[in-house]
Amino acid sequence: MLAALALAGLALAACGDDTTDTGGVPLDEVKLGFFPNVTHAPALVGVAEGTFAAALGDTTLSTFTFDAGTEAAEALLAGSLDLTFIGPNPAINAFATSNGEAVRLVAGSTSGGAFLVVQPEITSPEQLAGKKIATPSLGNTQDVALRAWLKEQGFETTPEGGGDVVVVPQKNSTTLESFIAGDIDGAWVPEPWATRLIDEGGGTVLVDERDLWTDTDGEFVTTHLLVRTEFLEAHPDVVKAVLVGLADAIDAIAADPEQAQADVVAQIADITGTEPNADVIAKSFANLTFTLDPIAASLQQSADDAVSVELLEPVELTGIYDLSLLNALLAERGQPEVKGL
Repeated sequence: MLAALALAGLALAACGDDTTDTGGVPLDEVKLGFFPNVTHAPALVGVAEGTFAAALGDTTLSTFTFDAGTEAAEALLAGSLDLTFIGPNPAINAFATSNGEAVRLVAGSTSGGAFLVVQPEITSPEQLAGKKIATPSLGNTQDVALRAWLKEQGFETTPEGGGDVVVVPQKNSTTLESFIAGDIDGAWVPEPWATRLIDEGGGTVLVDERDLWTDTDGEFVTTHLLVRTEFLEAHPDVVKAVLVGLADAIDAIAADPEQAQADVVAQIADITGTEPNADVIAKSFANLTFTLDPIAASLQQSADDAVSVELLEPVELTGIYDLSLLNALLAERGQPEVKGL
């Protein structure tokens, strides 16, 4: 866990009655995790625009930021978080680790925005033999996607960094520095890091992950909302309030993309101490789709890919989704329901 935001512990403005569980007992605090990353834009915009505040009423929102999904999942399983925005593979791992009991996916958030960016002299998959490619962390969503794609190209990889292509899990900021210095040959990363590798490092796109998802019309889950099962069962009204805040944030992004991008820039600057380039954020937005649909079909494929590259034991994902609160919200808004597995 990197750090609690300055907003942690901030009492959010009331909106009507207290947010309560089904037993009518007010909940003082909800702990929400997310990343200071453009793929988590709905969370960043929701905080900046106060959509979570408006929905939660007198319940205090404490927010925590992470650099990788594995860290967020560990915090959730340890009870340090109630909900977190997270990528698919860490969510799958948390579900598998707890024998399908500890966590549930309750909504989508973001689709798309992942690329394999390489040094400009690399123009074909065959040229990756013997090369060094970075990912955000071992077993994270982009790490699994890279290894599965490399396997389809006939390359072997190992979790220890051996094989035909050396996969180097490291922080995205380190990846950018390493790429510019020529210490790595490419990286499979989410936005805005893919755009930064192109703009600042002179890289080129070898794989746009959207092109690999032909069965889902190019859509695949990048970020969704994961909740502790115990919290969901004890406080469904609070979870629904968070979903209302998320839905309103996604609506705000659609209504005013420029303001949403400004919110993302400001939030990332506040969290990391470094202000991202506004043009990079704008380019990244063009590669992302923000949606409440969890795109469940892509989750199963992500699990299958992790199994195929020996980063996950076979796991049955039935029960990982609880979309009842989301579908109730969508019905209230006159929108079609979404489906899990």
